[in-house]
Amino acid sequence: MQREDKPSLLLTFHTEIKQESLDSDCNSAAQCGLVDSEMASVKLEDCSPTLGLNDNIKDEDELKHNIGESISKDDNADVDTFRLSGEQPQQDHKEKKSHCCSRCGRRFLSISLLTRHMNIHTEENPYSCSDCGKGFSQACNLRAHQRIHTGEKPYSCSDCGKDFSQVYNLKAHQRIHTGDKPYSCSDCGKSFSQVGNLKVHQRIHTGEKPFSCFDCGKGFSQVGRLKAHQRIHTGEKPYSCSDCGKSFSTSDHLKAHMRIHTGEKPYSCSDCGKSFSQVGRLKSHQRIHTGEKPYSCSDCGKGFSTSNYLNAHMCIHTGEKPFSCSDCGKGFSRLYNLNAHQRIHTGEKPYSCSDCGKGFSRIYNLNAHQRIHTGEKPYSCSGCGKGFSLVGNLKAHMRIHTGEKPYSCSNCGKSFSHACSLRAHQHIILEKP
Repeated sequence: MQREDKPSLLLTFHTEIKQESLDSDCNSAAQCGLVDSEMASVKLEDCSPTLGLNDNIKDEDELKHNIGESISKDDNADVDTFRLSGEQPQQDHKEKKSHCCSRCGRRFLSISLLTRHMNIHTEENPYSCSDCGKGFSQACNLRAHQRIHTGEKPYSCSDCGKDFSQVYNLKAHQRIHTGDKPYSCSDCGKSFSQVGNLKVHQRIHTGEKPFSCFDCGKGFSQVGRLKAHQRIHTGEKPYSCSDCGKSFSTSDHLKAHMRIHTGEKPYSCSDCGKSFSQVGRLKSHQRIHTGEKPYSCSDCGKGFSTSNYLNAHMCIHTGEKPFSCSDCGKGFSRLYNLNAHQRIHTGEKPYSCSDCGKGFSRIYNLNAHQRIHTGEKPYSCSGCGKGFSLVGNLKAHMRIHTGEKPYSCSNCGKSFSHACSLRAHQHIILEKP
């Protein structure tokens, strides 16, 4: 009797990890099953003793189930070919995911993968780090975390050779070389290379400021800005200038300061071409062209183009003079005025006329002097149209029309419209016997 040949079994099983499954830090339990080296491959000869046709395997679904129990197959593994000789390929394995999560509806090939996935919803962290005790819901997340302690960086950039401990950090880094910006803002369309940067940007639109200062309660949209702000309270200035040694609380302030030494002025006005070393000064300058005055005095309503001008103006209402001369003790509401005043004591005249060489302690006085050479008279009387080179002369002239006489003699009470007229009068009185 001729022995009947048994049908041969052809089994091809791929456990190749899909590229997109590496984009997250092992968020799916399926990836965890594939990371283990002992589970990475299945040899056909290892399965042959248990997968023969003499075994009580009813159908292909039972066969798949038995294989899944032995190798912890994950839901990202591709079953490219699974067929008995003489039969057609079966349906895609995704249609065979019969284990469904009751929380989110996601389906899995095996009950073990579903159980592992449920840790996400229950917030159970059965895997703990032996170094710091931190818990994780997935074994692969624990292994990734442990690289912090070991310093292992198994993922290298093929362009620059930089190493990373996490594969998603490598992928984010590679976008620097490719210029890829896959994350776009739904409000303004701006694109970003990393999803974290997109989330930070979106707080501009939402106004969200999740990071608060413990000292003053001020909120910030970025943790980096909070840290920089906290140095105001601590007085910490970790960034130092290598040229002059001056320290700063932020690296941006140091970079702006360094341009004093280098002379670099990378910010240019599109209207007049004037250049500036800091973008804030450019914005303040541009308000000269636009006439914008966004800072208003709460007492009188007067508008100013910069917050510094507003703060100096507020001293008029408060009477505060925070800047004092170390030589004579005179107080000033503005630092600029103190610096100009101190030149009286030092005799310094840093501003020189290019026409006659005369020196001045203030640039305002130089500008007024230069009108002698140019003949410019920018200040005109609204009453008679007469022009003046100095605003002080215009004000004095206006008293002719108004009849105002603000200068009074302390001896006889006579009033004058000009200070020079009062001085002349007092000189006459002093000369009388």
